[in-house]
Amino acid sequence: MPISEEQVRRWLSAVTPAGEAADLVSARRLEWVSLLEDAVAIKLHLPDIQEDARAMEAIAGACLESVRQGAVRAGERVRAMRVQFVDEDGGIVRESAFEASPKGALRPAGEPTARIPAVPTAEPSSPLAGVRHKIAVGAGKGGVGKSTVSVNIAVGLARRGHAVGLLDGDIYGPSLPTLMGLAAMEPNVLDGRFQPFMTHGVKSMTVGKLVEADKPLIWRGPMAHGAFKQLTEKTDWGELDHLIIDLPPGTGDVPLTMAQSLSLTGAVIVCTPQQVAQDDAVRAVKMFEQLGVDILGVVENMSVFVAPDGSEYDIFGRGGAQQMAQRLGLPFLGALPLTMELRANSDAGETSSNFEGDTPPQRLFRKALDGLINNLESQLSLASVRQAKSGPTLTIR
Repeated sequence: MPISEEQVRRWLSAVTPAGEAADLVSARRLEWVSLLEDAVAIKLHLPDIQEDARAMEAIAGACLESVRQGAVRAGERVRAMRVQFVDEDGGIVRESAFEASPKGALRPAGEPTARIPAVPTAEPSSPLAGVRHKIAVGAGKGGVGKSTVSVNIAVGLARRGHAVGLLDGDIYGPSLPTLMGLAAMEPNVLDGRFQPFMTHGVKSMTVGKLVEADKPLIWRGPMAHGAFKQLTEKTDWGELDHLIIDLPPGTGDVPLTMAQSLSLTGAVIVCTPQQVAQDDAVRAVKMFEQLGVDILGVVENMSVFVAPDGSEYDIFGRGGAQQMAQRLGLPFLGALPLTMELRANSDAGETSSNFEGDTPPQRLFRKALDGLINNLESQLSLASVRQAKSGPTLTIR
């Protein structure tokens, strides 16, 4: 049985920082717990010691040991753990990562990182030098709701305090003008660079606002590649925690080149439950794997239709994408239901409304989306550890 958030909180209640009168949980110093299979990630806010590296490492070690012992008592195993110390604005002050050794013991995964900047290890001249995570959202076929998932992930991350950008890479069928409510906005260029649109707390850019709305984009590959390159390199993204890239569907020349041209943190695969969607999703997975791109996980979209009274109908069958993920050994990020409110909010460009409302379908969708974003954040933490380990090393003999 997987470890639960309640168990982790109970185990961490045994940790009391030096000089504190209460434990981490009782004192509300534990701000966030995320779990995915046997990996644990937590965020702590301890303003009194956020300048004391030694004290933070002591707390991280105590949390690790408490969770490890708790898991052993529960007959479970923790494969990786990440402890983040955050300031009052949610910025990461220090981060310690641990992973299991070949013998199963948890050990540090590299040196702790202090004051993690919102920039990757990229060349200063890189147009995406200020972007920490670049996340592609792909699908093996069209019509599975890839753009809808991309938009809701972006808005969900932004509502958690992250700096988020959203790039509409679906050159032939741009959906962001509608989904993000950009209809009344005009593109703006400053110093030769596109200024991204800002709605729902997300910076976005789409070719759909640079051409006539009803004009068909009859472009061959090189033209589409050029348009995508301009959207990427000529947009003033600034500093971002996450850039969500809504790729074109399929595994053809355009999505292949787009995936190759960006140094991606990882990819999210969107799939509906039915077998025909799974068949194409597997091809998308194989494409990213051949490119050496981490698969952050699979999302099952339109998993169930939820009627206004809360009744559920498995229109496309339920659980197919989850079974596919298990068969391929991939993380399953979550299943999103189809609701009438989701359709109406998407058509109206009111994506933020998906995180509000109190009808049974709205509550169910919000719960599912929150779980999906929790799992995605966990996978991003693990991907950061893996990619840091796979970096170049220098051995001096």
